[in-house]
Amino acid sequence: MTSLLTGLLRGTAAGAAGTTALNVATQADMAWRARPASDTPVETVSALAERADVAIPGRRRERRHRLEGLGGLAGAATGVAVGGVAGALRSAGVRLPAVLGVPVLGAAAMLTSDLPTARLGLTDLRSWSSRDWAADVVPHLAYGAATHATLASTFRAEDRERAEHPERFPAPATAGALARAAALGAATGSRSTFGLAAVAWRARPGDAGPSGALAGRAGRAATTLAALGEAAGDKHPAVPPRTAPPGLVPRLTLAATGADVLARRDGYEGGPGVLVATAAAAGAAVGGVALRARAHERFGTDLPGALAEDVIAKLLALWGAGRGSAG
Repeated sequence: MTSLLTGLLRGTAAGAAGTTALNVATQADMAWRARPASDTPVETVSALAERADVAIPGRRRERRHRLEGLGGLAGAATGVAVGGVAGALRSAGVRLPAVLGVPVLGAAAMLTSDLPTARLGLTDLRSWSSRDWAADVVPHLAYGAATHATLASTFRAEDRERAEHPERFPAPATAGALARAAALGAATGSRSTFGLAAVAWRARPGDAGPSGALAGRAGRAATTLAALGEAAGDKHPAVPPRTAPPGLVPRLTLAATGADVLARRDGYEGGPGVLVATAAAAGAAVGGVALRARAHERFGTDLPGALAEDVIAKLLALWGAGRGSAG
């Protein structure tokens, strides 16, 4: 199975190919319609520099040229980064057919470039005409097609070996495995340590991967104490909001870790489960805040909502850490 680093490197190469296709499609549109180049990349870099309090040196013309160069580099970096993520996910077992992979990659690159400009107030996507959307969608579809084709070609040898010798590779994640990953991720999004604590209590000494280490007394004791401490401390008003980076990042990281431990234990590909668990953790973190806010409105305190969340998170964690048929 391709390592994550190899997949990342292959993905960056695919992203570079996709960026070339995007630029060709954009230049062709400019030549066909005789339209000028967009000022959005320059304006975006300029706005970001101002927010970061970074001065772009040079006189007016020199500064403009530097901003144009930086805008082009930022666009290329976006395309390469999206391709790198796609390559890493493919190495982890996430393989989409072309009919899905092309639009998904194009949409990912498009969102990564358009959302920051909208957030900075440089454009209003709601005011775009159909021609504006076409000028943005078509080049990004070209990006998706080139990136997906390059990824598929670089992974072709491994895919052929996977088809001929499936016993050498982890089994594809089943619907049940993904459902358990989602439950474990949701539990972790509510209480960051509940997922790993449940994995430790469901673990057996002979399990593959980290699960076997968690099966010992030390692993179970450490994760249980962490879960009990979090359940008690979570009610304290000084605890940072879970949707802020200090609270959200550990939840997402632990959700991905727990899903990967389960996949190794049960012999499944870990990539799909990690994605599902991470998304479920983010959703549960936001949903938990809403649940406690409603409890506060109704009871004058969020304690009933917090206690209910404790119970729900515990049940989800215990079920999510259950064993699949491959285990």
